[in-house]
Amino acid sequence: MVAPANKIDLRTEFCGLIFPNPFVLASAPPTASGAMIKKAFKLGWGGAVIKTLKPDDMQIVDVTPRFATLKSSHGETIGFENMELVTKRPLGIWLKEIREIKSEFPDRVLIASIMADIKKESWQNLAKAAEGAGADAIELNLSCPHGMPERGIGAAVGQKPELTKLITSWVTEVAEVPVFIKLTPNVTDIEPIAEAALEGGADALSAINTVESMMGVDLDTFVPMPSVDGSSSYGGYSGMAVKPIGLRVVSQLAKWGQLPISGIGGISHWEHAVEYMLVGASNVQICTAVMLKGYGIIHDLIKGLEQYLEKKSFTSVKEIIGLSLPKIIAHSSLDRSKAMMAQVNQEWCTGCNLCVTVCEDAGYAAISGGPNKTIYIDSKKCDGCSLCTHVCRRKALNMVVNPVRKEIRG
Repeated sequence: MVAPANKIDLRTEFCGLIFPNPFVLASAPPTASGAMIKKAFKLGWGGAVIKTLKPDDMQIVDVTPRFATLKSSHGETIGFENMELVTKRPLGIWLKEIREIKSEFPDRVLIASIMADIKKESWQNLAKAAEGAGADAIELNLSCPHGMPERGIGAAVGQKPELTKLITSWVTEVAEVPVFIKLTPNVTDIEPIAEAALEGGADALSAINTVESMMGVDLDTFVPMPSVDGSSSYGGYSGMAVKPIGLRVVSQLAKWGQLPISGIGGISHWEHAVEYMLVGASNVQICTAVMLKGYGIIHDLIKGLEQYLEKKSFTSVKEIIGLSLPKIIAHSSLDRSKAMMAQVNQEWCTGCNLCVTVCEDAGYAAISGGPNKTIYIDSKKCDGCSLCTHVCRRKALNMVVNPVRKEIRG
């Protein structure tokens, strides 16, 4: 790829496909129709994964309501649960819309997500149909954590290496476009699943799908949320709260290093996208942030990424992919040669004494309050855990080398 003159190059290459930018709509409600995808492409999204296609004889009926949220104390949605299933629309309509989208937006990458029963013919027919209509790649949904596992598919497949390999091989046997496997985080070890996908002929991995969850329980009615006529079930958890899980899985897959990765999970701002790319993702898929704020977030995503790359003196997205991987090491290899301690900026401190409380109740009683809203830190007691820095609302505490304790005690 040749970068445009005097401009940051946001293009990314993934399995031979060129994305105009690394921001892709994940397979979900925001890609539930061709019209929706066209709207997103007009605004600047680099690619989209169609809401999962299925055979016409697979009946899909969604419950209502099917969403629930976890909010911060400031009212911001930080966690999102859904119990929505795959597309309800006939395959024929989707095939027509795939052709229309590719005709109107030939420079955007359109990926068909597919799911079927455990029959070779079902998977192969879907793959060939989507490819024949013009899809640039096929993504196998082997990871939906709700509803579909009860039918023996979705995460029920993606949690088993032998089934992952089998279904992947069925599709790669007939597909001429790249085949991606969307992985579930609901496993003890992701690498055996990735190995199975590789052995089945996969070209890339998408990670992660949603995390199996229960959002909460209504204390008056005793019904878990969302309540569907007085009952509920487990759903898929997404939003900012799952970003740490997504980053962990993507970095593990990148360190394994056998297949390229499309990163998914909790990406709400451009900074989150950069984090995923730093730990090995070649592009990122986004859903929940769009559901909460709309397709228009693409403008801030692109602008923020461009400004970041320019500030760090990079000229293209590909230069940052995987830069953080060498810094991810085994816990046993982490540096224990020096001790750290907390340090307070008295000018910023308001004297709320929350740090005093948490250090006494969950730390080493190294912080004490003084007159005039001042706090003091005992370097002989401070163990360097950093808890106080995380509860301080004014960021008046930071970590420095402990001049008294030269080494970490056991």
